[in-house]
Amino acid sequence: MEYSIKATSSSNYNGTINKRQTKISFATTEESEETLANPAELFLGSFAACILKNVERFSKFQKFEYTNAEIKVNATRLEKPPRIDKVIYELIIYSKDNSLNTELLKRNIEKFGTIFNTIKSSCLVEGKIIVISK
Repeated sequence: MEYSIKATSSSNYNGTINKRQTKISFATTEESEETLANPAELFLGSFAACILKNVERFSKFQKFEYTNAEIKVNATRLEKPPRIDKVIYELIIYSKDNSLNTELLKRNIEKFGTIFNTIKSSCLVEGKIIVISK
């Protein structure tokens, strides 16, 4: 499998990623960092999207139902060299389904998530899953 995107930016303006029907603007100037996601936040967004996609995917395999899921992701940045050193996530799944096995779901996310494993190969990743009956 291969992936590709196209990103552009203009001097003193924002950057944009375009793929299919998706257009994501991102901060490239100091002024736009107050209103748009910066590259590190887009990186964490990709991580979050990977996990949420796998919740949907594994809900079919594990045969559980949920109404929605949300994820909070935090990262620690080191300075020399500049890099993400640690990523911590909290995945909240809203479900009344007693068959939801969070330990198995977490193992599957951590084993089969493409972005998850890419990030895990370069820094510490820790997380937990919380189920809220709703």
